Amino acid sequence: MITDDNIITYAYKGLAALFYTIFRKKDKIKGLFYEENVFDDHVKSNNNRLEEASNKALDLDKMDFKYKYKLPNGKIKSNTFAAYNIEQAKTYLASEGYDVVSIEPVKKDFLSFDIVLTSPIKTSEMAFALTQVSTYLKAGISLIDAYRILAKQAVKPSIKKIYNEVVYDLLSGESLSESLEKQPKIFPKLLTNMIKSSELTGDLPVILDDMANYYTEIDKTKKELRSAMTYPTIVFIMAIAVIVFVLEYVVPNYVNMFSSWSSDLPFITVMTINFSNYIKENLLEISVIIIIILLLYIYTFRHVKSFKKIMQYIYLKIPVVKNIIMYSEVSMFAKTFASLLNHGVFITDSMDVLMKVSDNEIYKSIIAKTVSNLNRGGKISEAFKNNPYIPIVAYEMIVTGESTGKLGTMMEKVADYYQNLYQNATKTIKSLVEPILIVFLTFTVGIIIISIIVPMFEMYKVIK
Repeated sequence: MITDDNIITYAYKGLAALFYTIFRKKDKIKGLFYEENVFDDHVKSNNNRLEEASNKALDLDKMDFKYKYKLPNGKIKSNTFAAYNIEQAKTYLASEGYDVVSIEPVKKDFLSFDIVLTSPIKTSEMAFALTQVSTYLKAGISLIDAYRILAKQAVKPSIKKIYNEVVYDLLSGESLSESLEKQPKIFPKLLTNMIKSSELTGDLPVILDDMANYYTEIDKTKKELRSAMTYPTIVFIMAIAVIVFVLEYVVPNYVNMFSSWSSDLPFITVMTINFSNYIKENLLEISVIIIIILLLYIYTFRHVKSFKKIMQYIYLKIPVVKNIIMYSEVSMFAKTFASLLNHGVFITDSMDVLMKVSDNEIYKSIIAKTVSNLNRGGKISEAFKNNPYIPIVAYEMIVTGESTGKLGTMMEKVADYYQNLYQNATKTIKSLVEPILIVFLTFTVGIIIISIIVPMFEMYKVIK
């Protein structure tokens, strides 16, 4: 139902959009290729509400364009680019040295559509890019030129598109944090918030260096876990493949020979033959069922929060696995919290960022409890007290940091301590899993071999 208030609201928004179109957007087009902000004093003096409405109108006007361009060697390549209109897209691409062959809007209707895959930037690539930008800024290169260099050196079209849009936004007079906010699936909220705080304090290169070190450590941690699990995973897959091969192709060759024997076969041989026949007859169905179960698990884990929380709770009950999860989460929490605190971000804002950094629902609930305590005037440490998923050392150091006023420094110590414990835990699980898998493979294959050899010895005795 449309009321008078709604009509007034819609009219206000329409006037705001019109105001933006007449004044601000005109200035954006005029000053597109200047590094300074070209908005006139009249636009700058408007209140926050009108500015927010104008920004919303801007977001609605921006659209994707698909363009083809010619390389120096004559090869034609294509990519996409988001701009306010096709003329701005053409002007920007031409100014960046692209020999544009054709450009057209990406169709959005259900009959004709163009799917553009935007792959996220790897953590290691993001860390290196941040280091590059920081180095360029310290060398006196402007922020726009720094990201222009990143765009030109990018090999992947998706990455080139990401940096081109950052350059475009900066040329349009927007800040770096505003540009990164437009691509939340690419740039983490932590990075965006840290850059936003640095824009207020003027220490952008310092923040970029800190974030580069942060993401380097995160990437190192992920690689350590991946390295620790690679060999056991390969051994497990090979073990399953060997067992299936023996049951599918080796055991059936002995079935005919055993079937002509009048005596009863040993129990272990009968079980092996039956299992072999079952695998041979249902291998495809079994494979399909396993794949469906895995896909359902992955989908449910990603999209059903209650299921995800239950599974993460179960993981935290597995003896060795729980240490890896606990040390990883505590280290990540402390490292991120220390970085936020040391750069002047408010504790409540820090908790909001930490909620989005963690992917573990159990630890998210702990942080949510912390926010609740802070809103009631309590302390951070109260949410961590007597919690089975927070190590006592971490809790005591948080208490000490609160009492001494050096919470950021204490969080750095906690992060370093549990980072080392995490590394040791990954090495431990690797040293445990490898022999377990080898014993499993040896035991299983050994049973199959024994089930074949025992009746052969019996047949040899009868013949002799």
